[in-house]
Amino acid sequence: MQVKSYPIESLHSFSKLLIDYLAEFPALATFYGNSPQLESFERQIAEKKSFSQSNRVILHEVIQGQYNDLGLEVEIDSILDENTYTVTTGHQLNIFTGPLYVIYKIVSTINLAKKLKATYQKANFIPVYWMATEDHDWDEINHFHWLGKKFEIATPQKGAVGRFSLSEFEPFLKEIPTTIPAFQDAYSQAKNLSQAVRMYMHELFGDQGLICLDADDARLKSIFTPIVLADLFDHAHRAPVENATKSLIEMGYKTQINAREINLFYLMDGLRERIEKRGEIYHVVNTSTTFSANELRAEVAEFPERFSPNVVLRPLYQEMILPNLAYIGGPAEVGYWLQLKGIFDLHQVPYPIVLPRNFAIIIGEKNQQKINKLDIGLSDLFLEDFELKRKFVASQSAHVLDCQSELNLLSPIFNELARRVKLIDSTLEASVKAEFKRVGNGLERLEKKLKRAEERNHETAIRQLNQLKAALFPEGEWQERHENFLNYYMEHPAFIQQLLDTFDPLLFEMYAINLD
Repeated sequence: MQVKSYPIESLHSFSKLLIDYLAEFPALATFYGNSPQLESFERQIAEKKSFSQSNRVILHEVIQGQYNDLGLEVEIDSILDENTYTVTTGHQLNIFTGPLYVIYKIVSTINLAKKLKATYQKANFIPVYWMATEDHDWDEINHFHWLGKKFEIATPQKGAVGRFSLSEFEPFLKEIPTTIPAFQDAYSQAKNLSQAVRMYMHELFGDQGLICLDADDARLKSIFTPIVLADLFDHAHRAPVENATKSLIEMGYKTQINAREINLFYLMDGLRERIEKRGEIYHVVNTSTTFSANELRAEVAEFPERFSPNVVLRPLYQEMILPNLAYIGGPAEVGYWLQLKGIFDLHQVPYPIVLPRNFAIIIGEKNQQKINKLDIGLSDLFLEDFELKRKFVASQSAHVLDCQSELNLLSPIFNELARRVKLIDSTLEASVKAEFKRVGNGLERLEKKLKRAEERNHETAIRQLNQLKAALFPEGEWQERHENFLNYYMEHPAFIQQLLDTFDPLLFEMYAINLD
């Protein structure tokens, strides 16, 4: 496998936040905490030392039970050790793993755990996949792209997707052109989607020590109860997020999320709806369910599992139930974590090191040959189509296609004319300037004609360029956001291992990979 890496700054706009921080802009420290560098983890470990032993016992019991229910063997006893920590990534329960970058997130997390173990040998580090089992947006996850086709499954089920039964999966699996045991077994044997994802992720990454956690559990939610009460009755979390959001916007950053007065959903089988306070009554939106304040307090005490955090509170929930050091996320996730540090400070919960996942583009031998033949840089392919074509034609042409030099020659001539006519009749100066503008417009039109003519001269090469970009950016999307990993794994069974051998979770660059 051939690998090159490119600075992500030239390929992905989100990196401005990270690069600003690493350049030690003090203002960003307010939103971030410890930086994503290896030496920062010593401080992070010290901050997380206070993690509750009783919470470790609950976590161990939950994880062990979730794996035992499926007859899966897992080594999780080390979580009881005060010197054991986790590094975490999270994602929705996409069908067949969903887009390629989900695999990248998990590989990045596994490799960070390995890197930490090599550096801090007295501690243990467990990579965790936080399964977003409580999300309820089925349309976002009900499909995947493979072999140039979109495979999609429909279901009338509502509520938390992790609880969805797999009754509709049998006919769906018949549409898949190849039987893949890891997925076939998971979707045919599991009771719900959460279990199915655990099964195939364990098959793919269990030997790397990956632990899959479903936090939709009453025992874990009981740890989160103080936060639930603070959100429902004190509305404690809107102001810290809004303050951070305002400051980030003033600094020129685009924010990702907005906090509500109440940042919780009410969760039951088939139902996950927001809770709103109207007057003195609490309403579950789109239902007839209501609570008085006292009734709601009793509900929280008896059924903590019925209260599901939204995007504002989910990170805090994660950090309260895990002895976690770092969170690895995508660009939008890194962005919205920066809005949340005030909530962590409010509850005196250590804020994790937040860092971006690894990024990659799989090129392939044929596409690499086209890149070499066209003599273009890989980073050029990330340009918009029009800009890419213009740059390519300019690089290939033996002629000067712009008329700027001619316009520069004419400028002093017209300036001299303007000076002369002004001495004779000052009203004629405007006429000279208008004439210069007309000539400039004419040269601009001529320049466009020259460029179109030269594009026709390179028509075949431009067509090949368009085909190359379409192959690497299917349907105009980044490859990693569109393609499923099976597009590469089926022909290269060592694909995941090659990613594990390649990715450095602390190297914030774009990997260009040619598979063996």
